[in-house]
Amino acid sequence: MNKNYYAILMAGGVGSRFWPVSTTDFPKQFHDMLGTGDTLIQKTFSRLSQIIPKENILILTNERYNDLVLEQLPMVKQEQIVLEPAMRNTAPCILYASLKIKKQNPDAVVIVAPSDHWIEDEMQFVANIQRSFDFCETQESLMTLGIVPTFPNTGYGYIEFDKLDSRPVKKVVQFREKPDYHTAKQFIQSRNYLWNAGIFIWSIKSALEAFEKFQPKMFNHFMNGYELYNSDKERAFIDEQYPLAENISIDYAILEKAENVFVLPATFDWNDLGTWGSLYDKLPKDQNENAIINAKVLLENATNNIIRTDGKKTVVIDGLNDYIIVDRDNVLMIYPKSKEQDIKKISTKL
Repeated sequence: MNKNYYAILMAGGVGSRFWPVSTTDFPKQFHDMLGTGDTLIQKTFSRLSQIIPKENILILTNERYNDLVLEQLPMVKQEQIVLEPAMRNTAPCILYASLKIKKQNPDAVVIVAPSDHWIEDEMQFVANIQRSFDFCETQESLMTLGIVPTFPNTGYGYIEFDKLDSRPVKKVVQFREKPDYHTAKQFIQSRNYLWNAGIFIWSIKSALEAFEKFQPKMFNHFMNGYELYNSDKERAFIDEQYPLAENISIDYAILEKAENVFVLPATFDWNDLGTWGSLYDKLPKDQNENAIINAKVLLENATNNIIRTDGKKTVVIDGLNDYIIVDRDNVLMIYPKSKEQDIKKISTKL
């Protein structure tokens, strides 16, 4: 394997729309959401390690999840876990991890990947990453993988690329916010818009140059501790200084400002598993379109439901259609799929 290949695996989110399974203490990336026998972070680490040396995969997460990472990824050493003492969105943590990688290997090319995505056809995923790495090794570029949209989804941001660009890797025109349904339909019809999957590839040199140019205050803030990174003095500096960093996403911080942004339309199936409905779409169904995880069921007049329990509990349902039924610890949730976006509000209230 190429020793210059690195990954920053993003594993700090809470996944509150998957409540009551995903909680602040035990978020969705550490659960076997698909009933495959592996948690989402285990699946993602395994996928990345097909092209990236395992010792070059850094796990970015909140310090409260350190023990969960070590438990679920026993092949990972403590020094591979990059701990955030406070939640400050994606730009500060990516900059912090990038500086640690630069100190280790200034020739590194890096993929930044969420830990909670569902990706089918891993051979195509690896091929797409290889093509992206090859591009970034020869071009001063910031790359992202875009997903070819299959319907006018209003829950994703979009990437507009130059429709006259016939190359496999295309020049990005602009990033677009989550659209309303009418706008999303226009995007689909234009045929030069992709879903923004939040997967980025770049050389460490290109990424840090972009931070220095577009986020000089943040860049200098983290550079103040550069000599301490990868040493036993790093932790004290980060605990004190990290919470002072601006709360801003990587998209706003550098990608929407830079001119050298490119996108590769991905050739693998993808789902961000952001809601119970998106999980339902990817699960096998019975003859009445019910998706069942871990549960034993007796169903009458029940269609299009997703049913999940712990411990193979028996669930008896009569007359429910299009519902989310989840039994977890001391919570039983029976909720219409059409209102799944409200689950985040409920988890906050409770």
